[in-house]
Amino acid sequence: MERVLGIGGYFLRAADPAALTAWYRDGLGLDIDDHGLWHQQAGPTVFAAFESGTDYFGSRTQQTMLNFRVRDLDAMLAQLRAAGADVAEETQDMDGIGRFGWVTDPEGNRIELWQPA
Repeated sequence: MERVLGIGGYFLRAADPAALTAWYRDGLGLDIDDHGLWHQQAGPTVFAAFESGTDYFGSRTQQTMLNFRVRDLDAMLAQLRAAGADVAEETQDMDGIGRFGWVTDPEGNRIELWQPA
């Protein structure tokens, strides 16, 4: 059986694609080239389905949520707050899994930030 090798891309609609790309590059430090190519560090990736009625993604109209691994969650959240981003006040600790925080991008997409344990 053939198997996928990893996430090959994540695509989202945007009212202003250039501005949203700049937000991800400047706010999260996403090192992407002019074509959106990003060479990420090796590490775990979670693929999970949630109940259709979950509020975990923020708005119920949001069907998926992007999760980025980060080295230092507190530093990333502080950086985003300093830049005026819509950062959730709460964080979550999951024993043996890591710490989580959330930010909403300028187009209203909730993003999860994960500092693995």
